[in-house]
Amino acid sequence: PTPVIRWIKEGGELPANRTFFENFKKTLKIIDVSEADSGNYKCIARNTLGSVHHVISVTVKAAPYWITAPRNLVLSPGEDGILICRANGSPKPSISWLANGVPI
Repeated sequence: PTPVIRWIKEGGELPANRTFFENFKKTLKIIDVSEADSGNYKCIARNTLGSVHHVISVTVKAAPYWITAPRNLVLSPGEDGILICRANGSPKPSISWLANGVPI
């Protein structure tokens, strides 16, 4: 018998309003993907004789972006200053600090 196809995202929900099925649910299409769409997706085929499933790992790559962008700092002699630079992306970006063009 022809199996019924079902898709699930492990540990979450399929993206609402951006998920479409094609080819009698054999194809899962997600539009306008984001990093949150990364994860394991499971395709399950079931009929009266049993079921089978396969897990597909999806990784969404993203250019580096600021979580906390560095800000200019004006200090007087003897004051302490804290510079914060937080970035994310996939793969995770490395952060380098330079003072007057020289790595520190």
